[in-house]
Amino acid sequence: MGTRPLLNRRLDGLGTTIFAEMSALATATGSINLGQGFPDTDGPEEIREAAVRALRDGRGNQYPPGPGIPELRQAVAGHQQRFYGLTYDPDTEVLVTAGATEAIAAALLALLEPGDEVIAFEPFYDSYSACIAMAGATRVPLTLRAPGFRPDLDELRALITPRTRLLLINTPHNPTGLVLTPAELAAIAGLAVEHDLLVVTDEVYEHLVFSGGHHPIAALPGMRERTVSISSAGKTFSFTGWKVGWVTASAPLVAAVRTAKQYLTYVSAGPFQYAVAEALRLPDGYFDDFRADMLRKRDLLGDGLAAAGFAVFQPQGTYFITTDITPLGEKDGVEFCRSLPGRCGVVAIPNAVFYDDAEAGRSLVRFTFCKRDDVLAEAVTRLRRL
Repeated sequence: MGTRPLLNRRLDGLGTTIFAEMSALATATGSINLGQGFPDTDGPEEIREAAVRALRDGRGNQYPPGPGIPELRQAVAGHQQRFYGLTYDPDTEVLVTAGATEAIAAALLALLEPGDEVIAFEPFYDSYSACIAMAGATRVPLTLRAPGFRPDLDELRALITPRTRLLLINTPHNPTGLVLTPAELAAIAGLAVEHDLLVVTDEVYEHLVFSGGHHPIAALPGMRERTVSISSAGKTFSFTGWKVGWVTASAPLVAAVRTAKQYLTYVSAGPFQYAVAEALRLPDGYFDDFRADMLRKRDLLGDGLAAAGFAVFQPQGTYFITTDITPLGEKDGVEFCRSLPGRCGVVAIPNAVFYDDAEAGRSLVRFTFCKRDDVLAEAVTRLRRL
């Protein structure tokens, strides 16, 4: 094969994800996995039964329509209207994807040219880096710093250049738990309008904001025609394996994203689309109870981590807690996470992998609390051995 590397240079350094490494470590050591963000219980029984019913009735067992089944597109549009007062045409302004991960990939591949710059909050979810790289664009980090992790809006303005094409926003933010305030969103929107930038916004944790609620940037003046909003069923309904996500945007933006998406997976998750359509129509009580349950779990794990000696940064949203290991006499989060299963039988994720500047997140470690109460309680007991 010669001396040329097999992996193209755009993907150099983007090998096995930290989630795969840590989950394998959890399995090998029998540890409690508080690393990867997946629940250890299924979502609502009636939604699972809706998927079974669709399978048995033969709905979705063959290729569903490219944009997604009409029932789900209508349900997504109804959800946006119900919770945020945003009106989208289910036929031209909604696109169903293989989870939010594909939605992000399709949006970035469709909207970016080689050489374009993308400004994204750092630390960023690892697929952002990979998708920007695959598009041949350049990521430009806006670093969120402990303890507050608020974006420096003056720094954001200074990062914008003639090559800036797109702002990639994630609120509620993984891994820090930051939720952008209406004032911060308005300032970001103002910059997008002033510089004629596109915005891709990842809102998969929209129903896990613990105070103040979620505010979509697409609702702000001048933003609807330039914003691609992304969400999914996995986080809200605890069916992460179904991989059902969606895009809402103006018709021209959806058409662009659909062009890329059709050559990635074409279609996916046929029977599950029918079930998610039902899930999005669940009464408000479901969403309220889901949020309250996760808030209780956040406090259970957060209090335990503090008692174990971690510095805990209280998340405003998501189901992750970022901690600092410095009070434990530790400095390197990657080394700490690799040794943690052997030391006390718990797996976490080092935040450094979410940074271009690994030093900025070197001592930070992320834990997830979307687990059963007994699992969280046992994890807290084990962590106290530190």
